[in-house]
Amino acid sequence: MASASARPLGLWMCTALVVGNMIGSGVFMLPASLAPYGWNAVIAWLITIGGALCLALVFARLAQAFPRAGGPFAYTEEAFGRPAGFMVAWSYWISVWVSNAALAIAAVSYTSVFVPALTRTPGLSALMTVAVVWIATAINCAGARSAGWTQMITTILKLAPLAAVGGLAGLVLLRKGPAAIAPFEPAALSGGSITAAAALTLWALLGVESATIPAEQVDQPARNIPRSTLAGTAFTGLVYLLVSSGVLLLTPVSVLQGSNAPLVDFVAYHGGGDLRLALAAFAAISALGALNGWVLLQGEMPAAMAREGVFPAWMGKVTANGTPVRAHIMSSVLVTILVLMNYAKSMADAFTFMALLATASSLFAYLFCSLAVLKLGREKRMATSPALATVAAIAAVYSAWTFYGAGWSVTFWGLVLLAAGVPVYLLIRRTAGKRSETAR
Repeated sequence: MASASARPLGLWMCTALVVGNMIGSGVFMLPASLAPYGWNAVIAWLITIGGALCLALVFARLAQAFPRAGGPFAYTEEAFGRPAGFMVAWSYWISVWVSNAALAIAAVSYTSVFVPALTRTPGLSALMTVAVVWIATAINCAGARSAGWTQMITTILKLAPLAAVGGLAGLVLLRKGPAAIAPFEPAALSGGSITAAAALTLWALLGVESATIPAEQVDQPARNIPRSTLAGTAFTGLVYLLVSSGVLLLTPVSVLQGSNAPLVDFVAYHGGGDLRLALAAFAAISALGALNGWVLLQGEMPAAMAREGVFPAWMGKVTANGTPVRAHIMSSVLVTILVLMNYAKSMADAFTFMALLATASSLFAYLFCSLAVLKLGREKRMATSPALATVAAIAAVYSAWTFYGAGWSVTFWGLVLLAAGVPVYLLIRRTAGKRSETAR
């Protein structure tokens, strides 16, 4: 555990963690998944950004009141007790390593622009994806400062291609005018399509809580975590709205749907020339940067839980530099298994399924943390106001609504994975009880 004077993550690194974890594969991969929804997807983005800002304020206020490691676990336990805290931690941990599988797939998917064999040979793409996961794991095992600097550099790099795509979209509009935009047809709008698209767009904004997880590694956590959470979420939402909506509305569905690299195909469709290859390289870097940040969380989260006594104690062991190497390795083994189980699917299909599964698993944490603000405020255990209570209520409703939008298949698997945590919790409790009896 890092001492207060030697904590490696300051305000800028925390903000890079939030922005870097959000701007990963979503902005580069989602146009392919959202292409069939048209204007429904644009409306979904607006709703999702609003919901994410509500969630950001929820986590910011909880971090100020309870600057503990573990984020969602810590806040849920404060409000609803240890069993609820464990289930939220379990589901959130699942969402993290499932997200890492999706991010690694996205990185390899964009690399296929340079190595076409990756799209033709599922086994080769799976092996490359696994290799990417373990490289990110090795970086994080070197320590939180190493992961933090990697996150800073990749976050800066990933903004360059997004600025290029946004600039190209602006040029297309200037050259072709409103005729270049997909026609707005009110009859094509539907609640079901907006809801389904919103479940996908939330995937792109998962990570609003990123700075709350490694609180023990953060300098002045009560100050830096809330600031980085709010600033990072607002900035990322603006980037997504401009870039993703521009690509969706200025490119035919036939070009985007099923694409392994939709932003690359957008640039190529509009005559981007050599920029196409540069964009593919930056997109791969972006996904790798996000993977680096999420791998940090996949180790810090179970390690914090182990120290709290709700995950196996061996996962809480750290090296001399404070790195939970055992938790990192365990999580990456699970990512590897998930990737290999889905290697027969196309990269686009595997990405979409894992993105939805990760979203569904995260929503348990988002829902309970929103409800925690309401409960803790009512019990006078944290400072609240009518405005904060309203925002928390909106965040809770939004979380429940997006859960519904993920679809029954993904919801079913999310519940199965959640239920798998029950015997783990009972086993850990039983083991802890036997230790207490032996100690007496």
